[in-house]
Amino acid sequence: MTAPFMSTNDIRRSFLDYFENAGHARVQSAPLVPQNDPTLMFVNAGMVPFKNVFTGLESRPYNKATSSQKCVRAGGKHNDLDNVGYTARHHTFFEMLGNFSFGQYFKDQAITHAWTLLTKVWGLPADRLTVTVYHTDDEAFDLWRKIAGLPEERIIRIPTSDNFWTMGDNGPCGPCSEIFYDHGDHIPGGPPGSPDEDGDRFVEIWNLVFMQYEQADNVIVADLPKPSIDTGMGLERIAAVLQGVHDNYDTDTFKALIAASGALTGTPTTGDNQASHRIIADHLRTSGFLVADGVLPANEGRGYVLRRIMRRAMRHAHLLGAKEPLMHRLVPALIAEMGAAYPELLRAQASIESTLVQEETQFRRTLTNGLRLLDEATAGMTPGATLPGETAFKLYDTFGFPYDLTEDALRSQGFGIDREGFDAAMARQKQAARAAWKGSGAKASDEVWFDIAEQSGGTEFLGYRDTASEGQVVALVKDGVRVEQADAGDSVSIIVNQTPFYGESGGQVGDTGYITDENDLHAHVVETSKQLGRVFVHHADISQGSVKVGDTVKLQIDTARRDQIRANHSATHLLHEALRQRLGLHVAQKGSLVAPDRLRFDFSQPSAIDPARIGEVEADVNHQIRGNSAVSTRLMTPEEAIEEGAMALFGEKYGDEVRVVSMGDEADGKVYSLELCGGTHVAALGDIGLFKVVGESAVSSGVRRIEALTGEAARQYLASRDEKLREAAATLKSTPDEVPARVAALVEDRRRLERELAEAKKALALGGGAGAAPTGPEQVGGVNFVGQVLQDFDAKGLRGAVDEAKQRIGSGIAAIVAVNDGRASIAVGITPDLAGSHNAVDLLRIAVAVLGGQGGGGRPDMAQGGGPDGTKGDDAIAAIRAALAN
Repeated sequence: MTAPFMSTNDIRRSFLDYFENAGHARVQSAPLVPQNDPTLMFVNAGMVPFKNVFTGLESRPYNKATSSQKCVRAGGKHNDLDNVGYTARHHTFFEMLGNFSFGQYFKDQAITHAWTLLTKVWGLPADRLTVTVYHTDDEAFDLWRKIAGLPEERIIRIPTSDNFWTMGDNGPCGPCSEIFYDHGDHIPGGPPGSPDEDGDRFVEIWNLVFMQYEQADNVIVADLPKPSIDTGMGLERIAAVLQGVHDNYDTDTFKALIAASGALTGTPTTGDNQASHRIIADHLRTSGFLVADGVLPANEGRGYVLRRIMRRAMRHAHLLGAKEPLMHRLVPALIAEMGAAYPELLRAQASIESTLVQEETQFRRTLTNGLRLLDEATAGMTPGATLPGETAFKLYDTFGFPYDLTEDALRSQGFGIDREGFDAAMARQKQAARAAWKGSGAKASDEVWFDIAEQSGGTEFLGYRDTASEGQVVALVKDGVRVEQADAGDSVSIIVNQTPFYGESGGQVGDTGYITDENDLHAHVVETSKQLGRVFVHHADISQGSVKVGDTVKLQIDTARRDQIRANHSATHLLHEALRQRLGLHVAQKGSLVAPDRLRFDFSQPSAIDPARIGEVEADVNHQIRGNSAVSTRLMTPEEAIEEGAMALFGEKYGDEVRVVSMGDEADGKVYSLELCGGTHVAALGDIGLFKVVGESAVSSGVRRIEALTGEAARQYLASRDEKLREAAATLKSTPDEVPARVAALVEDRRRLERELAEAKKALALGGGAGAAPTGPEQVGGVNFVGQVLQDFDAKGLRGAVDEAKQRIGSGIAAIVAVNDGRASIAVGITPDLAGSHNAVDLLRIAVAVLGGQGGGGRPDMAQGGGPDGTKGDDAIAAIRAALAN
């Protein structure tokens, strides 16, 4: 007799409670993005987070554990997407209940725990349970007879790999034992190992893996020193059994989500609509959990898989007649069912809803046209016919329909797709892209990046959420050529499938850090660049060990440096908006540099900025920093973002969608700054700490530049300025507050002394000082003439000296040469009564030529010029004298 009805949440809790009471540590589910296996798209089994514990690379403070692990199978070799909604037990998202022993107990206790929980705690009838063992595992066979009392005919020996588990070609491995539940003879199918085992009568509910061997190159080489246990039970499957249903979609969680979908669409949830409602319910769970774990829709990698899942559900919402975006309206139902067990859903609710509504709004714009094309293409087809691959590719290329979405749309009509034709069309597009790239004028040496991008796809950037990760090396480039291995002493470019390192772009410098592995590899990443907009290249110097294509490596950025870069980048956004508000909307970014030690921002502005206005801008930015509002990011199309008021960044190339970064608060509740930006930013504005402008200058006509510091660099700058002020105050024998007045007084005193000194020098030079008689005129050509050469005389005083000489002689001509630092300056003056007969400019040019200069100018009564040869001062005066004599 089975136990009373248990909800899915009750079952999860009961499982974890049982093993916790049996001495197992209750471990929270790891995120869906694997932290320790870069070869996996998503965590797809309960043991994945413990992989390094089983291999001995990691130790935990416990030796027995239990968990309910979030899993997704929707990409790569573990892909259940096509079957979801059409079968009873396929899901893209599921939970894996598991208990694990890291060398503490083995087969006997694992079997005892399983049998006790199933039959004693949950009350499943023993006669409904059948188990399998690996065909040579006599120990497990005997234990099942002894512990469970199962007859031999219900302990089935399986000789295939279905009952022998491996982690790969190398590492732990061992036989496993699967437990099946018999749903009854009213359902077609036979027990495992029988000819009709693929029926639905016998359903596997639990797999016990006995890790007892070590293998190398797919060959068992030794017994493990500490045999271990890894088990996995699908929560959805056991919920169906314990709730007395055969179909996972008839369990309480799915029934609630499907009911919500039916209520919002106003459609029945059975009959022709059944598959659509099931797909919506399943994909809602997957989408919600992936977004909560930091995955966002994208055109590559994990984001692309998420987008496919979202759009598949959204197409079925469209089929059900939903006229407006539906998926985001189902999020409260998801949180009501699963939020207590997974609080990250509640924390991320706003992000999940906004992402879903944004994606569905965007997809609906192209869905109608795409489905119309599909309807036209299939109008003359009969059931069983095949859609041409070219048509399927056009749907993909023009309307963003993934191949599997088209396949799903045709399924109900009984049509197939020419996959070979689709692949051929895709290959032709890649060939055309390569030809276009070669014709773009790109350097031939850069073709290596195109080859890598074409072969391995773009690098998935994890750095928006992670500062460390694992990655698989997909290519190595040394001296512009691809290589298979690089060794100590080499400088090499390392490309991995995923990375937390930011590649230089959008004004933000690339990250630095380290790449290591399980052995002795140590490579210092000195720079990270981004090639072709999607291949992240780690330029590294290998100090020890070696790295090969295919290796799994650990990537660690310099987090302190990244934090400084993030602070400077976010401050740049605030600065941009502050300038717009203080100077006007003509301000537009013309360039930027975001480095760890400083920021530089170039912008359109016709004139220099008043210091007081710079102070206002600085105060505005610091006001936002003190507000410490969160920085949020959304994905949008460029058109939607700009329509919402986001500013595009200078020089940035945008694709079909962009990251829109919003930060700060206005008094009216509006967002302070909204910009399109692919860079990394602080989580909250308070992380910037402090903002200080340290320079304002011209870059070119109509473009100004502001240089600034943030955080600790700004504090140190201000501390240095303060120290200099204190030193100045000590020198002036005053307080820091009195320094401006004291300096102003000193400057005025200096100006007065300089004026007095100049007057004294002039009087002395002209012979009027120290009791000497003034220099008298001589008669030359019938006029009075005064000619002098003054050494170390400031040229600024020449005109004054000439005017004094003219006053002294009453009528005549004065020519004075001032020599300073080897260069000569000369001024020539003529009294008014001689202006009609003599010209000062003509006489000046005669003297300037002697001094090695050219030209010179002024008025007929006063002219000034000069030349480089100060030794010819007397010759210049003689030349004027000679001209007058003639």
